[in-house]
Amino acid sequence: MALVKVKSRYQVTLPDALRRRVGVAVGDVLEAKVEKGKITLAPHSEVDLEIAEGLEDIKNGRVYGPFDTPDEMVRSLRSMVRKRPRNRAK
Repeated sequence: MALVKVKSRYQVTLPDALRRRVGVAVGDVLEAKVEKGKITLAPHSEVDLEIAEGLEDIKNGRVYGPFDTPDEMVRSLRSMVRKRPRNRAK
């Protein structure tokens, strides 16, 4: 068992042996949760983050559709492209 110390800003450093064993690298995202009074950290993939962001968009009403036909979807996409500001190259 490895012991870690909570620093002044509530940060902890994962010991090298644990990081290697789990395959955690700099920049990786970990999911932190409380289970039966214990804090657990688990690697979290970018795909999971994008799914979570998408679900948050749906929850907050930032969605387009549903569309009854593919043509409706294409019209909606074209409408969004027309409304987008253009960046002109110099």
